[in-house]
Amino acid sequence: MKQTYEALFTPWKIGKVEIKNRIVLCPMGGTSLFGWMEPNHFDKEAANFFLERARNNVGLIIPGIAPIRDTIGGRWLYQNKKMFRELKPYMEEIHQTGAKLFVQITAGMGRSWGISDQVLPLHKNPVLRTLAKPILDTNYQLASPSPLPSRWAPEITCPQMTVPQIEEIIEAFAKTAVLCKEAGVDGVEVHAVHEGYLLDQFAMKYTNHRTDAYGGNFENRYRFAVEIVKAIKAACGADYPVSVRYSAVSKVKDFCYGALPGETDYTEIGRDMQESEKAARYLQEAGYDMLNADNGTYDSWYWAHPPMYMPQNCNLEDVAHIKSCVDIPVVCAGRMEPDVAAQAIAEGRIDAMGVARQFLADGEWVTKLLEDRMEDIRPCICCHNGCFNLSHHKGHANTQTLPDTRGMARCALDPRTMQTKKYRIIPADRKKNIAVIGGGIGGMESALVCAQRGHTVTLYEKTGALGGVFVAAAAPSFKEKDRELLAWYARELTKYPNLTVKLNTEVTDLDALQADEIIVASGAKAVNLPVPGAEKGIQAVDYLLGRAPVGEKVVIVGGGLTGCEIAYDLYLQGKQPTIVEMKDDLIAVTGVCLANASYLRDFFKTNRVPVCLETSLKEIRDGSVVVADKNGATREIPADSVILSVGYRPAPLAPKSRRVHIVGDAHKVGNLRTVIWRAWDVCMKL
Repeated sequence: MKQTYEALFTPWKIGKVEIKNRIVLCPMGGTSLFGWMEPNHFDKEAANFFLERARNNVGLIIPGIAPIRDTIGGRWLYQNKKMFRELKPYMEEIHQTGAKLFVQITAGMGRSWGISDQVLPLHKNPVLRTLAKPILDTNYQLASPSPLPSRWAPEITCPQMTVPQIEEIIEAFAKTAVLCKEAGVDGVEVHAVHEGYLLDQFAMKYTNHRTDAYGGNFENRYRFAVEIVKAIKAACGADYPVSVRYSAVSKVKDFCYGALPGETDYTEIGRDMQESEKAARYLQEAGYDMLNADNGTYDSWYWAHPPMYMPQNCNLEDVAHIKSCVDIPVVCAGRMEPDVAAQAIAEGRIDAMGVARQFLADGEWVTKLLEDRMEDIRPCICCHNGCFNLSHHKGHANTQTLPDTRGMARCALDPRTMQTKKYRIIPADRKKNIAVIGGGIGGMESALVCAQRGHTVTLYEKTGALGGVFVAAAAPSFKEKDRELLAWYARELTKYPNLTVKLNTEVTDLDALQADEIIVASGAKAVNLPVPGAEKGIQAVDYLLGRAPVGEKVVIVGGGLTGCEIAYDLYLQGKQPTIVEMKDDLIAVTGVCLANASYLRDFFKTNRVPVCLETSLKEIRDGSVVVADKNGATREIPADSVILSVGYRPAPLAPKSRRVHIVGDAHKVGNLRTVIWRAWDVCMKL
C-alpha cells in the first residue's frame, strides 16, 4: 500500500465500537438486508453482496435503507422475528472478516417517494387507491410533514402525517433497534436528516409548515429525529451506537431547483450552514454517535448522488466544516477519492471516507488499493443507469420501471452485482473458437466474458484503437472516469492468453474467420436529418473526437443526453451553445437518473443557456439555422457551427443467424447498461 493511503487504514471508534479502517460502505437503496419493495425478509442476495465486500477489507458496512414499515403490505420490521434470527449467524460471519455493520432504517420518504407512472393513476383514482391500500398505501408512502407537492408529480399534494403516525414510527425504531442489537448488529443508522427524505422534510422550513409540536421553531422541526434517537437509546442502552444520515447544506433555491457547485449568490430555502452548525450540535446532544454526511435534497439531487458533472470530493469542504462543530465522528461521502480522503483524515478534517457505488462496480477495490493495484479497479462512472435510474421529465412522474424499482443497486458495468443468480461466469461445456467483430464496449465485454468461460477468442477492430463510439463519449473534460474505464478494458484484455486482439483489421467476409460462433458488435450509424443544408452540420461524434472545430456560437440540434452534454462541454469552454429540441423537455427519456438530468437542466437554467423546446430544425444556412416552433412559426438563430445529435440507428455488419449473434448498439442503440448486459445475455449461452 502506498503511504498516500495510510490514514485510510487506521482504526477509529463510533461510541465504544472500534472500526478497523476509515472506509465506510455507504447505504444504497436496493441493498437492504431486509428487502426493498417486497415484504421484509432476510435478503440473501444483499447478504452475500456485503459479505464479499467485508472479505475485501471494508471497515464499516451500512446496507441500504430498510423501511420501518413495508412498502408492500405495510408490516412493521419488528414484526418479523424470523428475519432477525437469520440475521444473527450472518453477523457472526461478518465479524469473522473484521468488518462492522450498522443497519440503516428509514422513517419514510414523504414527498420524495418516487411515485411512478404506473402507480400514479392508481393514486389519483380514489376508488383504486382505497382498494389498493392493504397492499400499497400510497397516502402513507407520500405522507409528509405538511401538504406538499410531490417531487415527482407536482400536481399531487402529499398528505400531512398525523401525530399518531409519528409516534408509531418512533416506537417502531426502538423495537427494531432492540432486535438488531440482539442479532449482533453493531449499531443502527437513522435515515435521515438527509437528502430531503421524511425526517429532513420535518427539519426544513420550506417543507415543514406545521403549527404543532413537530413544526415551527428549530427544536420542533428536529423533534422527530431527536425523539427517535432517544427512544433507541432508552431501549438499547446509551452505549449502543446510533448514526444519522445527514445533509450539511440543502443547496436548494426552490422546489425542484438546486444550487450548483460554486454558486453562492442565492437564497438557501433549506438548511444553510448557519443552521447546520446548530443542528449538528443538537443532534449530537440528543444522543447521535456519528454523522454520515454529504449535501443536497431531492430538489438538488446531484449533491447526494453526484453524476460525472459534479466535482470529485464535492461535499468535502462543507462536511469538514461540520466536523469542526461537533465531537462525534463525521463521515464524508460524495465522489470521494482515496488520496484526498486520506489527507483529510490525516488532518483531522473528517473521520472516514464514505463510498457507495464504487462498491457496485468493483467489490474488490479496497483490496486492490491495499495491494497497489489501483489500475485494476473498474471505476464507477457515475452514470446511475443500473443502480438508481429513477428518471423524470415533463409530463411524467418517475418513469423507472417496476422491475428496476424493485432491483435497484445493480450496476451497468457489472451485471453480476446484486444479480448473481442470473449473471455468473460458468466454464463452457465445449470450448469454441469465437470471433468478435468490433472493439467498442459491447465487443470488448463479449470478448472478456467468452475468454473467462474458456473459449478461444479473437477480437477484430478495424481502427487502430479500442473503444468504439465510447471514445467520443469519454472525450469531454468531465468524463475522466469514462477514460479510466477505457484504460481498464485495454488492460483486462491483455490478461487472458486465450484472447487475441487484432487492430486495424476490417472484417468483410464472415466465412473466412473460420469461427464456431461470431459476435457482431459493429455499432450504429448517426441519423441524418433530411433538411436543406444538412451537409453543413457536424455529427456529434466528429465534434467529440476533435475532427471538426467549432465557432463561438454553436447550435446543438437534439436535447437528449448527448446533446446536453455537448452543450455543457461547450459552455465550459467559454462558447455560446443553443439547444434545439423537438420534445417538450430536455433528456425526455427513460433510464437517465434525475440526479444526472436535473444537474444539466439546472445548469442551463442558472447560466441562461438558450433552450428551444418543441422546436424543429428546418434549414442550416451559412451563419445561422432556421427553426420552427410547435405552431409552425419559423425564426432564424445565428450559428457559427451546428452540431447534430439526433440519434443513431443500429448498423450490424451481418444479420443474426444460428452462429451470428448481435450485441451492443448494432443490436439496439442504448447505454452502457444495455450494451454490457446484452453482451452477458449472449455470451453466457455460447
